[in-house]
Amino acid sequence: MTECKIGFINIKVRDSYYSLKEGYSDEKQLFLLISQAIENIKKNHMIGISIPKRLIPKEYIRKYGIDNLWKYDLPRGWRLLYTVQGKSVNIVSIIVEWVDHKNYERRFRY
Repeated sequence: MTECKIGFINIKVRDSYYSLKEGYSDEKQLFLLISQAIENIKKNHMIGISIPKRLIPKEYIRKYGIDNLWKYDLPRGWRLLYTVQGKSVNIVSIIVEWVDHKNYERRFRY
């Protein structure tokens, strides 16, 4: 499988990710967990769990125009949500957000 590129859905998400690196100990730990997930996604963009289209939050569709969503489970109940864009040679996985378990359940109405 060809290694894919990684991007962020917008500058705010990108800046939030990098600010974790400079945060408190829990935030630094989350930064490391997300960084490892990003490396894993680069190697295999289908490593996460595909969210059925009917369950993709309408907010994501409206705000970002995405038509697919993947979930990568992180330790301690965190979830990394990303979308995959492109075909075969030029695949880009785009980080949408990361949420704790409680907010994940709220967002997906579980």
